[in-house]
Amino acid sequence: MTGEARDPAEAMVTRGAERRDWRTWPVYEASALGLRNYWYPVTWSSRVGDRPVQAQLLGERIVLCRDDGRVYALRDRCPHRGVPLHLGRKRFPGTLTCPYHGWTYRLDTGVLCAAITDGPSSPIAGKVSVRAYPVAERLGLVWVFVGDGQTNPPPVEDDIPQELVTRRVVVEGRIQSGRGGNWRYAAENGFDEGHAKFLHRDALWARFRRLPVWTDTRIVRSADGRWISRRWVGVHWEADFPGLGRWPPAHRWWRLAKNPARPDRQPKVDPRIAALDLPGMVSVRLPYILRVAYASYIHYEWAVPEDADHHRYVQLLVSFRPEALPRLWFRLQYLAYIRWVFHGQFTGQDAWMVDVMEIPPERLYRPDVSVIEWRRLVEEQHRPTGL
Repeated sequence: MTGEARDPAEAMVTRGAERRDWRTWPVYEASALGLRNYWYPVTWSSRVGDRPVQAQLLGERIVLCRDDGRVYALRDRCPHRGVPLHLGRKRFPGTLTCPYHGWTYRLDTGVLCAAITDGPSSPIAGKVSVRAYPVAERLGLVWVFVGDGQTNPPPVEDDIPQELVTRRVVVEGRIQSGRGGNWRYAAENGFDEGHAKFLHRDALWARFRRLPVWTDTRIVRSADGRWISRRWVGVHWEADFPGLGRWPPAHRWWRLAKNPARPDRQPKVDPRIAALDLPGMVSVRLPYILRVAYASYIHYEWAVPEDADHHRYVQLLVSFRPEALPRLWFRLQYLAYIRWVFHGQFTGQDAWMVDVMEIPPERLYRPDVSVIEWRRLVEEQHRPTGL
């Protein structure tokens, strides 16, 4: 299939972007520790019990603990001598106690309610507190809102793709903490147009897929303006490069051609996914949620900032067929194959690149229109402080 002529106005925008640097996007440049005032998935709900669990979000250390069935989050630092509270225990219902001197904090407010080693009438009780974070549980995950002290954050559903909270779904996935690289590198990699055709060409997940050499791509917005998507308007399966030769060098018989001109070679799309009427196969929205729609399920991912050099990588694979037998088959597929080949080796190639990136400086090229539009989306839609 030959590509359509590139829009001259779009070409001018892209050429101009080649000469930009990160200062073109000041909010993005300043967001090494992430975008504040959003809900982020942290861990599986099943991982949080009575014993404290530590995590790091947006440069802040937190401790998670469950009490009477509910999960709470506090800053993971006792104000007395700086001891991490995740080393403590629940000595009394509804509280968490520092292991050093017995300073005890209310889980719901973070207020110091007792200093055990200063007796029941300690005058410091009630005068010290640690930060308490809003927490919610959805889709089998614990979500934490990291903001600037707001008492009424937006509903957690505002930061979860709508189809995941309005439909019955089956969720499998993988969470990796301490993944190398700034969260912005991971986000740009996820929505990057050019890399999959080259980096992933020999991945097991792509073994039976014929990947194009290059594509003509347009970036489109969803009807509500929250998502941007990549849409191919021209697909080039092979090409001759002057002075070099043909790429790819040979077509292997086992690769199946995903040719838009051949509907008979396209997998049958689950009608429930088709009914979502998504603007494109690959979409992204703030604070960085990537959505990749396949025929039978949808992949979602978050790059949750931990510090300037690491992020928590949350991958979900979601089936929209909750009936017993399809649910069982989906879970067997995931555990036997998809978890290791897609959420393991395939995205492991991405992790390799994200970990070694060093930007800025950078020099962009035409396919980076996807990266440019993602950065522009952050500038336009980030939630300012003080909401």
